[in-house]
Amino acid sequence: MTVAPSAAHPSTRNAPAFRGRIGSDARSGHYAVPRRYRLHLSTACPDGLRIAVAHSLLELGDTCPASFLPAVPDCPDSGHSALRPLYEASAHRYPGPALAPVLSDDWSGRIVSTHAPDIMRDLDRHFGGCRASLYPCGAESEIDAVERMCAQDIEEAAQNAGTAGAGQAEREAALETLLRSLGALDRWLTGRTYMIRDQITAADVELWVTLVQLDTVHRHHLDAAAVERIAAHPALWGYARRLAAHPAFGAHLDLDAISRRHQARCRGLEAAGAAVQILDWAAHTTRAPAEPSRSVDRR
Repeated sequence: MTVAPSAAHPSTRNAPAFRGRIGSDARSGHYAVPRRYRLHLSTACPDGLRIAVAHSLLELGDTCPASFLPAVPDCPDSGHSALRPLYEASAHRYPGPALAPVLSDDWSGRIVSTHAPDIMRDLDRHFGGCRASLYPCGAESEIDAVERMCAQDIEEAAQNAGTAGAGQAEREAALETLLRSLGALDRWLTGRTYMIRDQITAADVELWVTLVQLDTVHRHHLDAAAVERIAAHPALWGYARRLAAHPAFGAHLDLDAISRRHQARCRGLEAAGAAVQILDWAAHTTRAPAEPSRSVDRR
């Protein structure tokens, strides 16, 4: 698959505070040893949800245990108090918030990485075993392209399209970027089960979480007409619905937690699109439904 995102520009995703790797540098001491490392995740956070899905797909519950954090951080700086000891052990008098996700080393009590893409790649490469790889050989550039497209042309575009302080022309341009990207994905997924291979890869994890965020968070700041246009991609939303029914995806989808995190963090204005739910996610997962609103479920 060829995915051509718009010109590179800074992403809205948080820069990682720590970026160690497992098994890539002998000097770091982070050797691939089962049950040595631990994940600290909030599945209400997009990166936490991505890692949780990958962790389940790779069946790493025993090899790399995961601890799950509350949807809404309990510190004024949006950090988690439970993670503060790890941050302070890893960087003396660490000044920033103790954010999730975190991959920690139980042997040293320190953080290995807070960078979600690296964490997913290391889990797959060093602990995936004989299971189908989420990063199959030869697919690296395609997966990278999907990650950039999701970050820039969907997430960032949706954010800019719903920014109250932006000008009308800027919002319309962002919406067109978003719709153009969704249209390209919809055409690509017509007649396909997965994004780039005949199996689930990290590209599917990335895109699915991005679509969850688009429907459960970003649409709240768009007008109803924009959300109707976003919903008008049947192959794309059918793909999202199918993955939601997969246990490794749907089991981690906590709609109430995502809503509480959004309400706690968001300072934008709610628009008419908040009443136009694209998918009835709860109907296709094991989680309890969020408070229903008018649904445009592309079944």
